[in-house]
Amino acid sequence: MKVSPQTAMTLRQIMLMNFGFFGIQYSFGLQQTAINPIFSFLQADPAQLPVLNMAGPITGLLVQPIIGAMSDRTWIPGLGRRRPYFLIGAIGCSLCLFIYPHVTALWVAVMLLWLLDISNNTAMEPFRAFVADTVPEKQQPTGFLMQSVFTGLGITLANVSLYIFQQIGWLKQTSEAGIPYWVFGSFYIGAACSIGSVLITILSTQEKMPTGKEAAELKAKTGNPFGAVKDIFAAIKEMPKTLWQLALVYLFQWYALFIYWQYISHSIVQSVWHSTAADKAAYEQAVAWTGLVNGFYNIVTFVSAFGLMWLARKYAAKYVHAFAVSLAAAALLAIPHISDKYLMFAPMIGFGVGWASMMGVPFMIVVNSIPKARYGVYMGIVNMMIVIPMLIETVTFGWVYNTFLGADPANAMTFAGIFLAVAAILTLGIKTKGKPSES
Repeated sequence: MKVSPQTAMTLRQIMLMNFGFFGIQYSFGLQQTAINPIFSFLQADPAQLPVLNMAGPITGLLVQPIIGAMSDRTWIPGLGRRRPYFLIGAIGCSLCLFIYPHVTALWVAVMLLWLLDISNNTAMEPFRAFVADTVPEKQQPTGFLMQSVFTGLGITLANVSLYIFQQIGWLKQTSEAGIPYWVFGSFYIGAACSIGSVLITILSTQEKMPTGKEAAELKAKTGNPFGAVKDIFAAIKEMPKTLWQLALVYLFQWYALFIYWQYISHSIVQSVWHSTAADKAAYEQAVAWTGLVNGFYNIVTFVSAFGLMWLARKYAAKYVHAFAVSLAAAALLAIPHISDKYLMFAPMIGFGVGWASMMGVPFMIVVNSIPKARYGVYMGIVNMMIVIPMLIETVTFGWVYNTFLGADPANAMTFAGIFLAVAAILTLGIKTKGKPSES
């Protein structure tokens, strides 16, 4: 199909253009749920988990803004501006996912995580700008929140697959490195989903051809190899106040989320199985149950994204986001106090609504605060706002965990919940203007 920014798009067209997000988020789902357990299976100390996860924030900090700026300056006949980066990233992601469960040493797992994150960030970054480029302004809330829908679907499949494969008897054996074979199947599926879903987007959605003037400007820009980096610094210097306020919200929001992903399986094994990761049998059960719990909150994400589309048309985006993040904060505060594994699904309703908002609603604020010609670079800068808090968390939270939280995963969840509550309050202070769908 060939679409124009001035032409209203059908729901099917919006779904197809965002379908590549499904495979990318399957990969991120495995990173959230399976990578840290693999580190633990390879004998990593729980206090080391933040440092071992530095790949995510550092690659996001460096790769996404550069890819965003490069995509602003790219036009490849037959592929377009954003789609070449989808394809390159998806190929790298698929290769890394296929190889990952075969690692035999902790340092190899860490190195491969770096390569996987580089690939994921390369594929994901242009999707935000792709929506801003292609979807008419009135439909952009639907366009951005459709990414939340596919985020929910992708991460749900990733997490539920871990539980399903664990139920197969012969897959409960472990490799020589100590990694259970039930982990392998989830990664193999992820490798196929990553490239397959991105190909559907690439083949179904055309990008708008640049005009003669735009093509000449693009050609002139491609001759300067350092132009993309200069664009990043210039965009930061000229960044609107709204984005600086969003950056403060993100400092608390994403610091908290990184804690959740690193320590949720340790919190569950403690509160439900009354044990620790040192008890391998109990921890394997907790990891699988974490997969189910995370899968459930992503089902909620999928469903609630449609409700958030409706809310975003009626109310300012900042109010919608503050409400959703408040629900996520309440969820994290409740998790350490739940000892019944089935009741663990209850707080995930609030967390799922919060996650749906985090993956879509803030971009409604962003897109109406930045110039169209710089969508790519500013979407990359927004990702810098996401990964800088994660990077801060990786270098600080291990010390906080041991020094102030008693090396207790329950306290880590409470700490994260408080940070999300602060993020919700700060969201209310973002200065925006325009109609509800624009602010």
